[in-house]
Amino acid sequence: MFFRSGKKSAQDVSINEPIDSDKDGNALTLMDTMAVDDTVIDDIDIRMKSEKLYDYLPVLEPRERSVICMRYGLGGRKPLAQREVAGKLGISRSYVSRIEKRALEKLRVQFETGDT
Repeated sequence: MFFRSGKKSAQDVSINEPIDSDKDGNALTLMDTMAVDDTVIDDIDIRMKSEKLYDYLPVLEPRERSVICMRYGLGGRKPLAQREVAGKLGISRSYVSRIEKRALEKLRVQFETGDT
């Protein structure tokens, strides 16, 4: 009886079982090769969310949109600190913080509801 039950699982392979070795002699497992797929999925997810973000930007007021674009480097810009954004817009750093917080909340609501 034991041999029959063992026969069923004889072809099973563990994802942690070494299948090969790399150039340094380290064991390469199935898990190592499967992890690459996660990064592809993550990249696609980020790309889709980025596209949605650009679709949702028109929901913001012009000042909110410019603060978000400057703070997070949207449109190929370099991300700026709140202090730098404040200097460019001629407003206080704390006001930039409030504008940013309000804009991020609007964007969060858009992402949750899916409205454009």
